Amino acid sequence: MTQPRIAYLGTGANGAGIAADMTRAGHDVTLIEQWPAHVEAMRAHGIIVEMPGGRSETTEVTVRHLCEVAQLRQSFDLVYLGMKAYDTRWAVELIKPMLAEDGVVIGMQNGMTRDTIASIVGPDRCLGAVIEVTANMYTPGRVDRQSSREESWFALEDSAEVGAERVALAAEVLRAAGTVDVVADIHSAKWMKLAVNAAELVTSALVGLPLMHAAKDPALLNFMLAAGREAVAAAAADGAVLMPILGMPEDVDTSDPAAFADALFGKVLSSFCLPDTETTCLQDWRKGRRNEVHGLNGHVAEVAHKNGLRAPLNELTVAMAERIEAGEMPFDETNRDAMAAALAEHYPELGNLAGLPPHMAGA
Repeated sequence: MTQPRIAYLGTGANGAGIAADMTRAGHDVTLIEQWPAHVEAMRAHGIIVEMPGGRSETTEVTVRHLCEVAQLRQSFDLVYLGMKAYDTRWAVELIKPMLAEDGVVIGMQNGMTRDTIASIVGPDRCLGAVIEVTANMYTPGRVDRQSSREESWFALEDSAEVGAERVALAAEVLRAAGTVDVVADIHSAKWMKLAVNAAELVTSALVGLPLMHAAKDPALLNFMLAAGREAVAAAAADGAVLMPILGMPEDVDTSDPAAFADALFGKVLSSFCLPDTETTCLQDWRKGRRNEVHGLNGHVAEVAHKNGLRAPLNELTVAMAERIEAGEMPFDETNRDAMAAALAEHYPELGNLAGLPPHMAGA
């Protein structure tokens, strides 16, 4: 194959940084983005990525507004999809006419979006992925990347339907941004990431705090741990196998689901989190956008209910997020007491922990 034509559709904090890495590695990448000011800033000044340690990288990129997709004439061999989970269906429909006959869409998203993508372009043109990159973005054209390329991690589906050559190509391009593990069981890998996302993303956003700040409050920490445990139980009920992700040791103990859920959360805190790291869901609310709670905690609660399990903390997280997005309550520390009360009601045994466990500290 000649040099593949690549699109990165959805270039927020993570997408812009990853697309910049791909461009710097010499790949032919077109960024497609829905935030007009962000597009214009990238056109004028390139993508400015503030890397850990204070180093700044500026990358000139080719970027298009969503409304300019209809002006494109050449098809794409690889489309990395970085849109919010709730935007998956329309975004894939938008780019489908521009996908080469043997092109592949790679779902670089939180939540269980792979099947939605496959339903539109076909399972032979879709790869699921798991992403763990930490970045903030509040200014158009500027990324505060908090995990270096060496610290960033991805899992990519090993799909017989897509074929080894195209899987290898998608992985090779993605390695410009971090470590890539090709995994056979993407369903389980996606569920493991969903479990830790259910523990951290919206829960810390409810109180308006960076993740590490929230985790240093015993009640909030235990709420997050319990939400993660509920998610791991739902994953197992949905046929997922507990498996190490995020660069965890291959021999990590998965025999105790609750302990494994805690270990997932601890890995995020210790390896992918700085003191000022705000989750993507908190960033969404700060920008006036809705977040992905229904595809995260909502999915956990739905699967748990279908399988006769309890997920009261995930259900509460959804209910509180819905009230916040309806303008009925703020996202700040006034929500802590309701979360602590729910924890005490449903999981009184977790109230005995007095602080951040040593294996979760040090981020």
